[in-house]
Formats: sequence, C-alpha cells, structure tokens
Amino acid sequence: MTEPATVLVVDDEPDVADAYAAQLKGEYSVSTAYGGQEALDELDDTVDVVLLDRRMPGVSGDEVLDEIRDRDLSCRVAMVTAVDPDFDIIEMPFDDYVIKPVSRDDLFSTIERLLTTSEYKSKLRKYYALTAKHATLVANKPESELAESEEFADLEDQMDEMRDQLDETVATFDDDDFAAAFRDIGDDAAPTGVEE
Repeated sequence: MTEPATVLVVDDEPDVADAYAAQLKGEYSVSTAYGGQEALDELDDTVDVVLLDRRMPGVSGDEVLDEIRDRDLSCRVAMVTAVDPDFDIIEMPFDDYVIKPVSRDDLFSTIERLLTTSEYKSKLRKYYALTAKHATLVANKPESELAESEEFADLEDQMDEMRDQLDETVATFDDDDFAAAFRDIGDDAAPTGVEE
C-alpha cells in the first residue's frame, strides 16, 4: 500500500484508546472513537482496520461489528477486549480476537496480519476474475485464434504475475494468517474447476 493504512481504535476508555493510537500513529493513519455510536459515525470505506472493544455502554462492540458487516464495509475487525472468549464468538464475524492487556507488538502484528490477509483476499478476487475470463475464452475460441491474440497472451501474463504474487504472500503466512485469510473466503468463491 502506498498510503498508510487507516486504523480506527474504538474503546470507551479514552486513556486506552489514546494509548493505542499514540503507539500506532507513526506507522498508520489513526483515529479514535470513545464509544460504539461514535465508531459507527466515523466508519466508512476509508477505514482499513478496526480495533474494537466489546464491552461498551450504549452501543456494544458486538453491535458495532454487526453493523460493519450489515453495511458491507471491507475493513478488517479485531476485537481487542478484556472479555474472555466463549462459544458465542463462533458466530461473530470478526477477523481476529485479542485479549487485553495488549502489548505494542501485539497491536502491530495484529494489524499487519489483517492488512496482509486483506491484500491477499483482494488479489485472490482479481486472480479469480482473470481465470474466469481465461476459461471463457478457452471454451469459446479456437486454439489458433487464442495463439494469435496479443490480448490473450497479456491475460495469461497477468494471471502468471498474479499467481506469483499470491504465492509470495502465502509463503509469509503462519497459522494465524491462514485462519484470518480464509475465515470468510468462501463468500468470495475461490476459483473452482478452472483449468490453468
């Protein structure tokens, strides 16, 4: 990313939100919200990552999370909370769950993991679109025409380049990265049955 990622820190304890923001400001574009409703007012498509407290008066973190998904915002959400996880988290559409207290290293590694998996998901979507075009042309054009087409050769070059980028990203993944990357990937339908 050429521009620094935008991180929204949401916590009803201003000292906590401000402390997280102060640690992150050198690396990211950071804003804070001191409650659920304030977070909802601030949220838009420019936010890349939300660090979201669960237990807040008024509008809870769980409600903010549901609203983020209802609005179909593409931001990644990490619940950063003192609430011990229970089985209710199985149905919650967050991308990561971090238990307080949270160190500076934990904050940075969480954000970087979410940004990496978000980038991977975006590239996977692009790759899927390229493979769909490729498969359509292969199914509907004679081989001789495909062999003579500069556009088709460019398409195959783009596919190769995107596949290399995906492989490079996956090579850096650990188990947590894989879990975050593929948690909601089924919604986007990775390529199936498409011949390379």
